Amino acid sequence: QVQLVESGGGLVQAGGSLRLSCKASGNTFSISTQGWYRQAPGKQRELVAGISSGGNTNYADSVKGRFTISRDNAKNTVYLQMNSLKPEDTAVYYCNAERTDGRSYWGQGTQVTVSS
Repeated sequence: QVQLVESGGGLVQAGGSLRLSCKASGNTFSISTQGWYRQAPGKQRELVAGISSGGNTNYADSVKGRFTISRDNAKNTVYLQMNSLKPEDTAVYYCNAERTDGRSYWGQGTQVTVSS
């Protein structure tokens, strides 16, 4: 089992910044890919950014150049630095971790609200 706990969400004005954190515990040695997803009201959950065990990253087109995903393996923590936030970034953000055996785990989510 892998447990994920997110933190760092909140209310920010447009143009501001937030940093989300996702700390993993449990069988963390088997984690391969980690990512951040978001779900806005009435919309499907979408991938925001992902990072592989080797450090390769990918981003949704809507956040490229504004968001940065990183991981600290020693702390079992993945971060999402979000800059130049826009009202359309408002959503619940979820951390995801995939194990080498294909199992996927989710955090409880953290609300990000960007006011205009």
